[in-house]
Amino acid sequence: MTCVHTENKAALKALRNAMYDFEEGSVRAALSAVIADDAVIHMPFPFGDLTGPDDLYDTCYAPLLTAIPDLERRDWIVTGGQTEHGDDWVGCGGHYSGTFIAPWLDIPPTGHLTHMRFHEFYRFVEGKVVEIQTLWDIPEVMMQAGAWPMAPSLGLEYHIPGPATLDGHVPGPWDAEKSNQSCQHIVDMLTHMKRHPTQGGPEVMEMPKFWHPKMNWYGPAGIGTGRGISGFRNWHQIPFLNGMPDRGQYVDEITYHFYGDGDYVAVTGWPNMIQTVTHDGWMGIAPSGKKITMCSLDFWRIENGLIRENWVMVDLLDAYNQLGVNVFNRLKEFNKVRLMGRLTIPESDL
Repeated sequence: MTCVHTENKAALKALRNAMYDFEEGSVRAALSAVIADDAVIHMPFPFGDLTGPDDLYDTCYAPLLTAIPDLERRDWIVTGGQTEHGDDWVGCGGHYSGTFIAPWLDIPPTGHLTHMRFHEFYRFVEGKVVEIQTLWDIPEVMMQAGAWPMAPSLGLEYHIPGPATLDGHVPGPWDAEKSNQSCQHIVDMLTHMKRHPTQGGPEVMEMPKFWHPKMNWYGPAGIGTGRGISGFRNWHQIPFLNGMPDRGQYVDEITYHFYGDGDYVAVTGWPNMIQTVTHDGWMGIAPSGKKITMCSLDFWRIENGLIRENWVMVDLLDAYNQLGVNVFNRLKEFNKVRLMGRLTIPESDL
């Protein structure tokens, strides 16, 4: 017996398969088959908001395929479920990868294999995608090209892995009881998180109650990955709160979309964070006193009642832009003497 979430995952499978081999005709056809013509598509900075499958392909995928002609998509998380608002979502996480041989977004090509993490959330109505919220880790591509123009990351930068348990493609049918229990664990954890710093020190978050001692927090490029509670706090949370201590105080101005799927939980929102950059500033940006929004698309994996892995994507380029720093302008300044033409890879003599 199938369920709507299983059917929605299946509807996306043809698109994911087409993007694995990635030829224009098959990808365009797969996009048109599953995405409504008037679908609202939210893409990361600098792409912005788009409408429908053709706009998505022409604006985002066509230039990427030109830069990476052997482009392929690999999903290591595919989950689905119903949110507290009654909406049906499918969330996918993975990498786009291939040989980077032509400039893309003014990032110089490397001639080598390049990977870019994605988190993509699809809202379905009657078998069609009517909304997409997507984050691509574009800064990750800049770093691999040796072209990152901003402050160095505090956490570790590396090729983010999929789930340790290799079970990120969650099969159906949807287990409502288990999924909702997992989702509640995350909601409770975040509720405790928001107690700090306004209600006390780190102890008010009760992090050992929710997080596994060997947890991995996989942050976006520019922040990096932290291992364990101390790694998460030192390389992300402490700098984040030092620069934006009013985090979590504007929840009435944003909308979250949480759902669970077995041991996995996902959240999306556009935006789902609002805070003011003050005090110490953030990621090398001086404090401006300006309130900014952030879009974060996240996955958690729960193991034996505790969070063991957390994949986090934030549109850092948009955050920089709101603070008056156009990363792409700085990118061009840093890379004026780099080769920006199309590379030719010599054939092997063997």
